[in-house]
Amino acid sequence: MKTSLKNYTFRYLTISLLAVLTIWALLFHSMILDEVYDNVDDGLKNQKIEIIRESYVNPEIVKTNEFGLAQYRILPVSHLEYNEANRLTNEMVFMPYDGEEEPYRVLRTGFYGQDGKEYSLEIRTSTVEEDDLIYDLTIALIFLYIIILVSILLINHFGLDKAFRPFDKIMTQLQNYRFGQSKKIEQIETNVTEFYVLQNEISSMIDRNEKVFTDQRLFIENASHELQTPLAIAINKIDLMLDQSELNEKDYVQLAETKNSLWRMVNLNKSLLMLSRIENQHYANQSPINFKSLIQEIVEDYEPFFEDAEINVETNINQDFIINYNSDLARILISNLIRNAVKHNNEQKSIQVKIEADHIIIANTSNHGELNENVIFNRFYKQGNSDGSTGLGLSIVDTILKNQMNLKLDYRYQAPYHQFILIK
Repeated sequence: MKTSLKNYTFRYLTISLLAVLTIWALLFHSMILDEVYDNVDDGLKNQKIEIIRESYVNPEIVKTNEFGLAQYRILPVSHLEYNEANRLTNEMVFMPYDGEEEPYRVLRTGFYGQDGKEYSLEIRTSTVEEDDLIYDLTIALIFLYIIILVSILLINHFGLDKAFRPFDKIMTQLQNYRFGQSKKIEQIETNVTEFYVLQNEISSMIDRNEKVFTDQRLFIENASHELQTPLAIAINKIDLMLDQSELNEKDYVQLAETKNSLWRMVNLNKSLLMLSRIENQHYANQSPINFKSLIQEIVEDYEPFFEDAEINVETNINQDFIINYNSDLARILISNLIRNAVKHNNEQKSIQVKIEADHIIIANTSNHGELNENVIFNRFYKQGNSDGSTGLGLSIVDTILKNQMNLKLDYRYQAPYHQFILIK
């Protein structure tokens, strides 16, 4: 699924932030516990010193063999059990008032009393509950994460939206741009170096492509114009030769085939010239055109040909199909679709024309199955070996539709008919 650059950046930023916060929470939890235990240990060691000092002043202290309010006890030990080192441990102690075990930090050490005997001193103090700490830390992190997420959303909406606005404008201009149009890419004001370089490179690339595109169109148009005269002269000379009675049958057939080839070249030349003129916006004027009347007129013009070729044309004209269009291009458009239906027909020789208020269907029978929509509008593409076909009929239709913009053409196959559907 495609997404915008801003949302793509926001998604990865959110995931990365969640990972960083998780790692930070673990480290923070470890540091907090370490700091808590360090402070508790310092307090236990100070308390140890005070208790030992007090035992020399008040010998009765060494008789404290149960944990009381002071949370320490002193027990006599043997010489083998005696150990003066500070031994710190975490232990769980049952607390009657809570009815459950609570975490305690315990310090164990040894000392000599005033009477010279060896004693073991145990001091304990309640510490923070780790479960409660994790719970509180998790709640705090969730709120922190939500606040940061909302902040990023606001920054993404207000900050990044403004930062990426030049980029969005550049993309919009690129999407609306078409080669050969007089409208140029406007320079977008931006302080971002990458956007500035991007639009400069795009402008340079478009200028280069426009020049190549214009040169190609001019070449095709000029070449087509220049070819018209020699082709007409060659056909006239062949006609004169065909009128000579002394030609044998073999020479006559060869000249007739040469004439047919020249006529195909003439038709190809006219088609290329028409494509060039359409792309050069020679048919820019538009007016309301009733395609119903236009199709009826074209079908009547083709009627003698249909009768001669024994092609059955069924017309189903229900409503007017009116749209603003160039009148010349509208006639070329319909004529090419009908000629395409004639050229690629089969032994059934059937053509159907249906006109509704919002669409027109021109369908024909054919020996070929469903066509590939990705290539049928390409120039010089031919389905099979249709005699006299230049492979430019549907390409001219496609070029007209791209330049007029208010009609589109869909292709659909419903055996045995190939349907070309004009839609408003």
